[in-house]
Amino acid sequence: MTWKHSGSGSLGEVGAEDGALVAAAQAGDEPAFTELVERHRRELRVHCYRMLGSFEESEDLVQETFLRAWRGRETFQGRSTFRAWLYRIATNACLDFLDRHPRHPQPREAGDSHGMSPPAEIPWLQPYPDRLLEPIASGDAEPDAAAVGRETIELAFLAALQHLPPGQRAALILRDVLGWPAKETAALLGTSLDSVKSSLKRARATLRTHLPERRLEWAPSTAPTARERELLQRFMDAHARADPAALVELLSEDVRMTMPPHPFWVSGREAVRAFAAHAFGPDSPLHRGRWRNVPTRANRQPAVAGYIRLPGAPAYRAQVLNVLRIEDGKIVEVTIFEPHLLTAFGLPPELPPDGDPF
Repeated sequence: MTWKHSGSGSLGEVGAEDGALVAAAQAGDEPAFTELVERHRRELRVHCYRMLGSFEESEDLVQETFLRAWRGRETFQGRSTFRAWLYRIATNACLDFLDRHPRHPQPREAGDSHGMSPPAEIPWLQPYPDRLLEPIASGDAEPDAAAVGRETIELAFLAALQHLPPGQRAALILRDVLGWPAKETAALLGTSLDSVKSSLKRARATLRTHLPERRLEWAPSTAPTARERELLQRFMDAHARADPAALVELLSEDVRMTMPPHPFWVSGREAVRAFAAHAFGPDSPLHRGRWRNVPTRANRQPAVAGYIRLPGAPAYRAQVLNVLRIEDGKIVEVTIFEPHLLTAFGLPPELPPDGDPF
């Protein structure tokens, strides 16, 4: 699988920790403890996000991880790095959360399927801001930092992970994404090497069935191409003009649109055109609004934050976050999210009118 991590592997092989800082933290020095754990907040949040599929829940679980680490600080015996110890706590916190709140992707009704099988409904799926990935993406600065390339953070991969039982999910993330050795993975999960190998075999097989057909052919590039930037601009222009015909020109024939947490979905260019015509049409409350679009990135994919100003409104209000998946110069998937996470993207809930006539 092209998404398998190929770095140096063991989290226990990272360079020596600051022993004095660890000793101070174990002795109850809160500033020392805070300095230690904050070094790893961003990568632990990504780890929890992969486990849970929810950005907001990943934030909560990192806080839970730090609380557990503080309470159990005296149990850290130095047989692994402090970082590896935090990963162990974070993984167990996520497993405990999923045990208390079991959830599974649910089948959808056929809907407007364009002859395609409906995607599973994953209402807890949320986007992850690229701006929070950057500091942990540098292999030069942190040679063993968690892989955050497109192939292990994109929405298609996150959605596929949610089909795995929690134990299999943890094993696959630790082994194939983070590159932990099987022995360390087994120790963290409290199981045997044979059990880890069996879990991985089943997890990899399940993942293949839920990833897009061409998923394993994608290169692990994280930088947007000139063609992708041009397509994104055309999408924003068509959206700002509320022009369904122009939008359709940018779509693949089998394009799919979903809208978590809602069960809505459509597939095929004509179905998306009909949806856009309704959303922008005279029967829609948004029909007389003016749109502004702000480009951003989520899950290493191009995204657009849409703001609308209705007649008489004092400002443009955030309405939607569209995350796009692009193949061969066409948009093959649009995932539409509600705008309440835009602050995590560094975007405001409102934009000023800037002299608009109404």
